[in-house]
Amino acid sequence: MEFPNQKELEIFLDVATEAVMTAGVILENLVDKLEKIEEKGRPGDLVTEADKKAEITVLNILKRRVPHHQILAEESGKIGENNSDYLWAIDPLDGTTNYAHGYPASAVSVGLLWQGKPIVGAVYNPFNKELFRAAKGLGATLNYRPIRVSQTSDLSNSLLVTGFAYDRRETKDTNYPEFCYLTHLTQGVRRGGSASLDMVSVACGRLDGYWERGLSPWDIAAGIIILEEAGGKVTAYDQSPLKLETGRLLATNGKIHQSLSQALTEALPWLKAFYA
Repeated sequence: MEFPNQKELEIFLDVATEAVMTAGVILENLVDKLEKIEEKGRPGDLVTEADKKAEITVLNILKRRVPHHQILAEESGKIGENNSDYLWAIDPLDGTTNYAHGYPASAVSVGLLWQGKPIVGAVYNPFNKELFRAAKGLGATLNYRPIRVSQTSDLSNSLLVTGFAYDRRETKDTNYPEFCYLTHLTQGVRRGGSASLDMVSVACGRLDGYWERGLSPWDIAAGIIILEEAGGKVTAYDQSPLKLETGRLLATNGKIHQSLSQALTEALPWLKAFYA
């Protein structure tokens, strides 16, 4: 199947926009009315009725508008035709822990992959009414206005963001050393609690770089294309091409990419020496 043309991309972007905006209304309406909050297996990995209702809403829209595409949803898993070149990656509530506590940093994230590569994305934070959108070759916008990454070129002048995986209590393979080291090297490191919002914050220049491990495709599919279309760069930690299945991502304005990648390799030795 050929890569979609501009008209098709615009249609898919409209589908993603309808999905995130409609699901966003559900999140907004339920935020202070949750009756049940559950853990999905690991401590801190929460799911609420808002996640489930928002996902059903997104699924219904996709099944109606792109019935022959495959879907990968956080709560429902894979749905649809396995031979499709198109895969929609859905996180109906990215930042569930924030949401469950009433902390207004959550979003609906809907991304479309073509042959495994993100080509369309929409991320909507209903609590501050911010809609981020992008499609391959069509640029990135915030509330329909073009956005670009920051011009920060020195790591020491940068403001970064990261997150901590749900298995952080069970493994030594965490980004705690990186968090400490980069806090030492930069103007600061934030922990937002929503991967999609972290990525779009880099895309619009509020932050300069982001890294994280333990991610799933639905966490980052939309954010990747939005960031790339805003002029940013997304790779594996070592700057090799990103493989979504690894769950490890380095995303920056492009100007600090190499220095941030290098710093990630220096973090653990530095921390050991610091506490020696």
